[in-house]
Amino acid sequence: MLYGGYQHTVDKKGRVAIPAKLRDELGERFMICRGIYGKRCICVYSLSEWDKLVEKIGQLPSAKSSVVKRFLYDGAFNVEFDTQGRILIPASLREFAELESEAHITGMDTNLEIWNTKLWQEENERNTPESIASIVEELDF
Repeated sequence: MLYGGYQHTVDKKGRVAIPAKLRDELGERFMICRGIYGKRCICVYSLSEWDKLVEKIGQLPSAKSSVVKRFLYDGAFNVEFDTQGRILIPASLREFAELESEAHITGMDTNLEIWNTKLWQEENERNTPESIASIVEELDF
């Protein structure tokens, strides 16, 4: 399970360090892509989680599946860590997510999200303890 929030810098070459705790769960090679949930972030998936996502997308009606695949696959890259635990984020993904010098990395259970820190803060300002409580109430926990 991937969880936790981490603040890191993006160097001039577009590399960002991934915390060791998260690297172990991702494996040696993994996929990065544009976020598909309506947010300007980068998603990071282990190869097994990527395969599950691809399978789910394939279950959509053909026209919808094709649209999602075009968006997702055009901006997807198979990557690995360098010797210092960093990944190189391709320029197209950095541009999509508006990543410049600061990045917020957050675990989302089955994947990671990498955000521009300012966009991350704006996203979270919308979430109050009350708004989260109203969502959690739906769990009947």
